Amino acid sequence: MKLSNLIPGASPDITITGLTADSREVRAGYLFAALPGNKEDGDKYIDDAIAHGAAAILARPGTPCRDGVVMITDEQVRQSFARACAAFYQLQPAHVAAVTGTSGKTSVVSFTQQLWHLSGITSCASLGTLGLRGPGMIRAGSLTTPSSEKLMAELADLSSAGITHLAMEASSHGLDQYRLDGVRLQVVAFTNLSRDHLDYHPTMDDYFNAKTRLFTELLMTGGTAVIAVDDEYGQRLARLCAERKIKTITVGYKGKDIQILTRTSSPHGQRIEIAVQGRKIPVTLPLVGEFQVMNVLTALGILMAGGADPLKMVPYMEQLRGVAGRLQLVPGHPHRAAVYVDYAHKPAALQSVLQTLRPHTTGKLFCVIGCGGDRDPGKRAMMGKIASDLADITVITDDNPRTEDPAKIRSAMLSGVTQPGKAKEIPSRQDAIIWSVGQIKAGDVLVIAGKGHEQGQTIGEKVFPFDDVTEAKKAMENLNV
Repeated sequence: MKLSNLIPGASPDITITGLTADSREVRAGYLFAALPGNKEDGDKYIDDAIAHGAAAILARPGTPCRDGVVMITDEQVRQSFARACAAFYQLQPAHVAAVTGTSGKTSVVSFTQQLWHLSGITSCASLGTLGLRGPGMIRAGSLTTPSSEKLMAELADLSSAGITHLAMEASSHGLDQYRLDGVRLQVVAFTNLSRDHLDYHPTMDDYFNAKTRLFTELLMTGGTAVIAVDDEYGQRLARLCAERKIKTITVGYKGKDIQILTRTSSPHGQRIEIAVQGRKIPVTLPLVGEFQVMNVLTALGILMAGGADPLKMVPYMEQLRGVAGRLQLVPGHPHRAAVYVDYAHKPAALQSVLQTLRPHTTGKLFCVIGCGGDRDPGKRAMMGKIASDLADITVITDDNPRTEDPAKIRSAMLSGVTQPGKAKEIPSRQDAIIWSVGQIKAGDVLVIAGKGHEQGQTIGEKVFPFDDVTEAKKAMENLNV
């Protein structure tokens, strides 16, 4: 493809055979993008890219020219690269919905795909934290929002495979780094916003503004925004969309288009009544937690944005299955206690999970929790306080310590514990799970929080196999011996 087709006005108009921001992947005739980074800049790898055969370099203004290659500069090099990737790969599914927010993105894209499939749109897929899920295709993922070149290549592959509908997650990092620029988005959705990623975003307003790009800059003209409006950020976003005359579907207890009227918990799920387009609709969900109601209804909003009749969606909502690692029930405890595994690794998410499980607990509520290393240290004491305040027994353990001293992470969490008698420190996550599973009895509930679906534990620079669900099952089996 000609360079001018990727970057308008670029000269000389040479032929480009591929493009990447990883110098190790450069081949003859490639465009290499020297992207700015948090730890190091791509400028350092320009010479390496040229040695691998790069024909053109995309970089920031002021980058020294090199002989033998075309040099293009742009202040917004990430955005320019993302649009070049979209132009190079061209193909995308006909209907793409993107979901952003602090919590719930993974569940919403999963529920959206399930509803599409159950309603007869079988050529559908989801993309995000859990990787790619579609008919005959399951691939693990490492990032909520992949890099621009990988994302656009993925979209082209999905389109070529016949996928017409895609629900994808949009992380604040991905939005701030322009990874989704060039994706043709017919629907965008917002779940909620709470403290997270403040090791990356300077303030909560910066975090919120990164999310708003999805609505104010990336949504196609004539597209629809689906917004959960029960928190202040959802209300701010709805007002912003109204000012810009963006078609909006609002969801929640305060929602005008999909409103929650009543909710009743049961041991195996919950029954809700919603008001949609002037009609009252009862729905029985096989899922626990008020937040799951919000996630399901946000997914319903995405389908309504595509023209679906909400009344016809009711039987399909009642067949939905939860996402792995999101309040995932681990059956088999010999004393009929309930064990759940959940991905909650943020203060608001942990609080929500514990508050969700309390009504289902007739005995004691146990919580196993840790915090990741090399991540926002400000939340550690908060996590310890929330766990010990809301659970009857809290076990502070390791999560993914990465390159930090795990003892210091646990100590920071313990500093937030207001009732020391309710908290216990067990460094080994495996031992913490074994101890907790051995303590619970009939009527008790245990939640193992923080890692959810993850299949590894990062200690130092290495990732060791570890799965909370598997460890819980092993602990239960050993109780039966």
